[in-house]
Amino acid sequence: MSKQQLKERGFTIIEVVLVLAIAALIFLMVFIALPALQSSQRDTARKEDVSTVASAINSWTSNNRGAATLTDTALRPYWENHVSRNTTTVNVRTSLTAAQAVTVTDATIDIYPRATCGEQGGSGTFNLRVGTARQYALVTRVEAGNGSAFCQQL
Repeated sequence: MSKQQLKERGFTIIEVVLVLAIAALIFLMVFIALPALQSSQRDTARKEDVSTVASAINSWTSNNRGAATLTDTALRPYWENHVSRNTTTVNVRTSLTAAQAVTVTDATIDIYPRATCGEQGGSGTFNLRVGTARQYALVTRVEAGNGSAFCQQL
């Protein structure tokens, strides 16, 4: 092989730098989008956990018709092994006697007997209204919207 043929076989430094720059841009876009995707997945898991706890309440009420009132410990066997790692605590709160704004904490589902969901409040609060004896409001915090709350009622 001649010297001319050897020179033409390799890549120029500009081509190598250009390929590296394009690869760096692709990695940068992935690392920027990754936290938002993970946040969305955690929010979805929290909402599914609220649905799971709602099913647990339905199971508990059908198994305990007219018996005791719903408590944290009585409900625990119904949800304990069925929620994601994003939910660590489920609290049964006292029944509402008047409409009120409740503050929601991370990784917690709060259950309010005799309550229905109202409007979204500011910075992790939710406005609840008084409901009937058979209604429950389940509230948790999500990351979307700067820690807004999510409410589901039964």
